[in-house]
Amino acid sequence: MKTFIAMLKTEIKLSLRGMDMFIFGICLPVVMVFILGSTYGNKPAFEGANYSFFEQSFGAIAVIAICAGGVMGLPLVVSDYRSRKILKRFKVTPISPVLILAVQLAIYVLYAVTSLVLVYLTAWIFFNFSFKGSVVNFLSVYFLVMVSMFSIGIMVGGISANVKIAGTIASLLYFPMLIFSGATLPYEVMPSVLQKVAGVLPLTYGIKLLKAATVGVSISETLIPVVIMIVLAIVCTIISLRFFRWE
Repeated sequence: MKTFIAMLKTEIKLSLRGMDMFIFGICLPVVMVFILGSTYGNKPAFEGANYSFFEQSFGAIAVIAICAGGVMGLPLVVSDYRSRKILKRFKVTPISPVLILAVQLAIYVLYAVTSLVLVYLTAWIFFNFSFKGSVVNFLSVYFLVMVSMFSIGIMVGGISANVKIAGTIASLLYFPMLIFSGATLPYEVMPSVLQKVAGVLPLTYGIKLLKAATVGVSISETLIPVVIMIVLAIVCTIISLRFFRWE
């Protein structure tokens, strides 16, 4: 445990020097709160709705850090560590390569949780945001989405031959999901063509779950997105375990 904590502290410092996660995982979601809050305020999500468009968008904003860390950050870190033979060297030391991966997962979990707290506080303080649904349901769905997105990251980083390939695949997944899944551009205001594009992106279903949990829609009514998130996590995990490259 001491080794894990020591490595975690070191890796967090290295991560913060890069500034990528600080900008895209921490700052961007908070900025999105101000943009959507100022633009839509308390306007109803649709005629007769008992919740606002902004409240409906909270879950989408909260997932930005998960997307940045799981789909972009993890693949690059894992592939970089392998290409620099860091994972291979740790195989002959008391420190398991698995511990290195666990440390990286813990870092991105911390980023995601920190982002969620800041997004909530910003929305609550400046725009009087409150959950219409169950906080427990929201957190349960949030961590389900996190597991699914992180499993994608581990898979991409684990099976990619080098950092360049991992970066290319990660970018092809990250940027479309960030823009078209509803994380930054609200799904409800997209043209129908873009909504169809969003329908093939896995993060879209995670955001649907978070929106439902935020505004109080029963999770039983969102069974398909739940199944998709679970199946995605299982499939990516199986592929990672079967084809992960340590060196």
